[in-house]
Amino acid sequence: MTLGMGLIDELRNRLAVAIAAPEVQSFARGLDLEIQFGIDEAAVAIACRNNQPVVSIPSNAPDIALSGPATAWLKVLAPCPPPTYHSFSSIQLRNTSFTVTGNALVIAQARAFLEAVFANLTTPAAHAVEVDLTRLEGRYHRVHSAGGQIAEIYSEATGTGRPVLCLHTAGADTRQFHGVMCDPELGREWRLIGFDMPHHGRSMPPIGWDGSIYQLDQPTYLDWCASFIEQAIGEPVVVMGCSMGAGIAMALAAERPDLVRAVIALEAPVRPRGRRNEYLTHARVNGGWHSAAYVRGLMSPSSPTEDRRRAAWIYSQGAPGIYDGDLAFYSDEFDGEQTAKLIDGHKIPVHLLIGHYDFSATVSDAYALAEWIEGAMVTEMPELGHFPMTENPPKMLDYLRPVFQALRSLPL
Repeated sequence: MTLGMGLIDELRNRLAVAIAAPEVQSFARGLDLEIQFGIDEAAVAIACRNNQPVVSIPSNAPDIALSGPATAWLKVLAPCPPPTYHSFSSIQLRNTSFTVTGNALVIAQARAFLEAVFANLTTPAAHAVEVDLTRLEGRYHRVHSAGGQIAEIYSEATGTGRPVLCLHTAGADTRQFHGVMCDPELGREWRLIGFDMPHHGRSMPPIGWDGSIYQLDQPTYLDWCASFIEQAIGEPVVVMGCSMGAGIAMALAAERPDLVRAVIALEAPVRPRGRRNEYLTHARVNGGWHSAAYVRGLMSPSSPTEDRRRAAWIYSQGAPGIYDGDLAFYSDEFDGEQTAKLIDGHKIPVHLLIGHYDFSATVSDAYALAEWIEGAMVTEMPELGHFPMTENPPKMLDYLRPVFQALRSLPL
């Protein structure tokens, strides 16, 4: 690719291919707007009219405009774009080389379309590896929280040996860990167990829920996790959580060390402020589309396209307000520094695994947390993003197997 008009022609051609993709066509439904893409002084546009996106000549009044220098667009159009050049949301929220303008509500309504466009600007990544889900055993547990609530909590488990509790991310459920849980090698020595938090996945709200706005806080989250360990597992566990699950895994180690043998924290944050968005639950925004798109931008472009799509699909199925309610804990309340400093690293080994494409929990976050926890180990994962166990299970297992090997010597 060359600079100047050659690059705008390349972008025009890429956009034409992208909007022909089935998922981009799907997300265009209901949109009536113009999105302009600018490279220096040149521009090209996509117009969505009557549920049909077309590449068009830019007008003087686009509804959404995204512009940046040619040097930045060269990175966006690279075979594997580097972090913060790989998705619409990463560009909008973290990349200072670009300017994004437009009404915030309109951008929210178009986010799913825009993320799909960016995902289809480059050649699709490798095919996903099939997972043998027949290895899983699912059941419900009636769990009584210390706070007096009762919930029928759904769990899945596979493997034999010492228990590993897998904790899903905000707004999602245990399906995120299927690719790791069903690994025969891990299953020979470890029993991997995951549960859907109340309000999530196949776990209904607690008995007697009055329909009020869901908003998670750390004491409630800690209560459900500790109660599940005590009542459904019955012995201390290795806790492997991702994102908000990583945060509460560290909180368990800090506040309930009697229940924790070790912590494997995937994409653990320090203070991930600003992740809440008023359009995550909004009467004029498709919540399923928006939540899925909001997290799609956190994944690596090198992860298999189908796995990334499935990772987003889990979010599209979340109940209204649940992702936003979880972010009340993850984004507004959680303080990784305060929590990390309470963990006794001499008694509880802590492994922090962090993907380079994650702009919610960053590489610098992982190293900061390790400074506050004696003996904590950091593993960087350059090819992965915020949902490593879901977006690319085989690559995640490459990083996880040495961690589990190191934990084999844990006392029973």
